[in-house]
Amino acid sequence: MTLPYLTTSVAPVEAEFRSTPEDFEVEEVPAYAPSGTGEHIFAFIEKRELTTKDAVRALCESVGADPKAAGWAGLKDRHAITRQWISIWGTTPDALSQTALDGVRVLAAAPHPHKLRTGHLQANRFRIRLRQLDRSRIDDVRRVLGEIETRGLPNYYGEQRFGREGDNARRALRWVLGEARAPRGGFQRKMQMSALQSDLFNRFVAERVQSSTLGQVFAGEVMKKHDSGGLFIATDLEDTQARADAWEISPTGPMFGAKMRWPEGEALAREEALLQEVGLTLDDLGKWKRIAPGTRRFVRIPVPNIGVTVSDNTVDLEFTLPAGSYATILVREILKRDAQPPQTG
Repeated sequence: MTLPYLTTSVAPVEAEFRSTPEDFEVEEVPAYAPSGTGEHIFAFIEKRELTTKDAVRALCESVGADPKAAGWAGLKDRHAITRQWISIWGTTPDALSQTALDGVRVLAAAPHPHKLRTGHLQANRFRIRLRQLDRSRIDDVRRVLGEIETRGLPNYYGEQRFGREGDNARRALRWVLGEARAPRGGFQRKMQMSALQSDLFNRFVAERVQSSTLGQVFAGEVMKKHDSGGLFIATDLEDTQARADAWEISPTGPMFGAKMRWPEGEALAREEALLQEVGLTLDDLGKWKRIAPGTRRFVRIPVPNIGVTVSDNTVDLEFTLPAGSYATILVREILKRDAQPPQTG
């Protein structure tokens, strides 16, 4: 089973993607700016061909700081040019600004009272380059993007979420069901459990894409406000659907966990059935609530005003996505390849 595409009316467009790091650029939109005082130094860095962890470790070593005390809002791709905020304790803005490292540049640095934490991020701005694209297919690219702007982008998790071998969800399911031992390391347990949650969420979204109900509101389901993140149960379907059509709110899907907010009625039955498909119960989830408490996630995200620049047989795309959403999911709607299949069951 392959995750279904939103834009099935448009045939795959052949193009080269990520042939060089310059083909994938991402820049964080932070949730807040450093205050200018404090013991933690926020640094805005640009990295190339490095993971976020490797870049942070190299910077810490260069200024004699402890990597374990460093922080970041999100992990960014290795094979790309990325600009993001990190925090380092035990150094100064001047020391960081003067570092000279292969693959890393410090663009700005300022103090802040607290460590930068995962999720302290508003959005990510992307510039994606597609090469060797047949110019006769440009209108098809625009059709795909137009449909995404109108209907929203399925908020699938990308393949990066599932581990290098793509089997983290399957591994987690085995030890959650008692068929294998859980990893000793807490980081590995959390990563594998997150992959399992993400895989089940992808299944949920896939069903809505397949049935053309990505933005449809069903009675009893949990809705989420785009501006504040507030959650509520859909009761007045006419009013709630009108708000969803206006992009004030969107339906959510389950990131299963003991503390997750559940829907009601038939919506609850659908989510319970998804758990049952892979043999999981609420008791199974309760045993791991410390590493996977559960939450709700938008099933679709708005992607307005996608910029398109054409030069010969190269197309540059510019767009912004909320934190936690994947640019590769937008690209796969154009190329229609390299989809991440659900892994459990």
